Parts: sequence; C-alpha cells; structure tokens
Amino acid sequence: MAEIYLDNAATTIPLPQVIDKMVNVLQNTYGNPSSLHKKGLEAERIIKESSEFFAKQLGCTKEEIIYTSGGTESNNLAILGVASAYARTGKKIITTTIEHASVKMAFKFLEQQGYEVHYLPVNKEGYIDISELENLIDEQTILVSIMFVNNEIGTINDIYKIGNIIKQKNPKTVFHVDAIQSFGKIPFSVRQLKIDLLSISGHKFYAPKGVGVLYKNKTVKLHSLVHGGGQQNAIRSGTENVAGIAAMHEAAKAVFANLSQDIEHYNELKTYFANKVLTEIEGTRLNGPALESSAPHIVNIAFSGVKAEVLLHALEAYGIYVSSGSACSSHKADKQYILGALGYENEDTDNAIRFSFGKQNTIAELDEAIEVLKKQIVMLRRLK
Repeated sequence: MAEIYLDNAATTIPLPQVIDKMVNVLQNTYGNPSSLHKKGLEAERIIKESSEFFAKQLGCTKEEIIYTSGGTESNNLAILGVASAYARTGKKIITTTIEHASVKMAFKFLEQQGYEVHYLPVNKEGYIDISELENLIDEQTILVSIMFVNNEIGTINDIYKIGNIIKQKNPKTVFHVDAIQSFGKIPFSVRQLKIDLLSISGHKFYAPKGVGVLYKNKTVKLHSLVHGGGQQNAIRSGTENVAGIAAMHEAAKAVFANLSQDIEHYNELKTYFANKVLTEIEGTRLNGPALESSAPHIVNIAFSGVKAEVLLHALEAYGIYVSSGSACSSHKADKQYILGALGYENEDTDNAIRFSFGKQNTIAELDEAIEVLKKQIVMLRRLK
C-alpha cells in the first residue's frame, strides 16, 4: 500500500520546484544579503522580490514584511514585541482559550510578568462570543490576538467583524492574527480586516521548515526579541535565510497560481472523507464546526471507544499518517486542551483524530484510508 499522508496541517510536503529553488539558491546565490558586493546584492534582490510578492498577496507594502524562522517566532515576536513596546500605555491583553501553543504560552509568560490577560471562552464549534470581546476592550487594552483558522478543529473566525469591533472600541489596540492555517487556504487582505500583525509559516504551504513571515503595519511599534546586526529595520536581527525565503516565495507562487482550484480540491476531499466516515463507521462524532463552515483542509473526528494515539499508530502501520492533535503539543500532557476548551470531557478528547488534506491527496487515497480505518476501528474496539 502506498503512503497516504493526511497530516498536512502539521506540515506539508515541499513541492519539487520549491526544493529545486532552494538548492539552486544555496549553490549559486550564497552571498550575505548585507554585503555590498555583487553576491550580496543578488541575495538582497531575492529577498526584495519575495517581499513584493507577499505584500501583494496580503495587501500591504514590502516594507511591512519581516522574515522569521516560522510561525512560533512570528507569533512570539508579535505578542511579546507589542507587550513590551506598549507597556506604558496599558497591560491589558486579550486572546482565546483555543490558540496555538506558541500564542498560548506567550500569553502565559506575559501573565507571569504582571500583564492582565483575558482568555475568551469558545462554544462547542470553537467560536468566541464577539460581544464579550467588545465589552472587554477599553483604553487599557493594548493587544488582541485571535487566530484566523484553528489548527485542530478548523474553526474560521470572523476576522473582518472582530477587526472592525476592536478598532471601533479602541483604534489604538493592536490586532494580531495567527494566519498560519489560513494563508494559502482563504484569500484575505490585512487592510480590509484591520489586522496590524499577522503570522505566516512556510512549511504549512509546501515550503521548507524554518522560514516564515510576520506582517507588521508600519504604524505599529514593536520591540525586537533578537539584538544584533540590525537587519530588517532592527526588528529581527540576524542574517536572513535567503534560500528558505526564496523557497517560500516559490511555494507561495504555486499556491496562489491555483488558489481557487486548491480550495475547491481541499473542500471536496474533506467533505467526501468526513461524510463517509461519519455515516459508515458507528460511534463517530464531528468535533468543531459544521463541514460547510469550517476550514477547507481540516476535519476532526472522534472515534468512541478507541484511544487516538493507538489508532494513529495502527494507521501508521499501513502507511497512513494522521494526527491526534497539534504537532507542537503532541508530546505534552495537555495536548488536547483545545477540545477541552470546547467543553468535552477527558474521555471525549482522547479519541479525536485530525485529518488534514493537501494538494497531493486524491479521492482514491481516501477510499483506501477509509477501508483501513473501518477494519482498525472494529479490531481496536474488540481489544478494548
């Protein structure tokens, strides 16, 4: 049986042209982009072209694009950088109970530093009560951080409505959005959505690991977390990862060249797979929002009477790769805190599997995976 990779929300398989681009830059454009000679200027040009492309997709200027090592750094730089820069204005910050660990732990850290942190609860589908957010925002609120798409259950937040409410209540409140699961899956403009800071991770859209983007509105103050040579306007010092940036640019070009087709493909795969599993396997439950309103590439399904980790390894034996939670929390005791925040008890959070789809997946693959899944569920329930 050929490998069936259904864990694309954890990481995607780099496209062949992306790998070729990265190797080519490593071999031929190896200059330091801060160097003044020809080789340095060639490397600097690669960064400039990439910035122009990402700025066009996000609806901002190239000067507002900052390169990082990935989503975790982008989230930390945004949250900790704003908290430090605006500490004299206020220390009230707001997020939700189902953010990615790189946001959650940054807020926990700030809480220990004396910041007033508010964690907005969510309903069973993962949505906040926007009126509760509105009531919380006041003159002391310096930051709101809310993810665009939840990485485990696929909830799509109404960022347009949230952004407008934030700016209506306090135009000075900085709005950060973790767009790591939405970039390349949902078209948007940072200006239209009133977003001040936005995080992107390359390996979620067919680029290599270790490179990402932070969009920073030019009017927002941000204290650096890394001090050194003053690269990227002294916001993120350190020699830029030119090959990684070039590869991420190549991946983004491939994604946006076929964005509508890709979104349709993901939705077709998700809907087909979920409907077959939920109707043909007894004791299954959809976690999070309804299929028609969730992210195109993520579905989370619970299998009663079966431990998620046991099922994950049973499928792995057949070359089928899925997830029992966020890859960044998979070794932690609270790896299912997101499902817990939805109101599920421990037993209900231990049997949930996330399936996430990519460009390479096919309906034929899903049929194979479903047949294996059916047999493994029956066997594992008997062994319980």
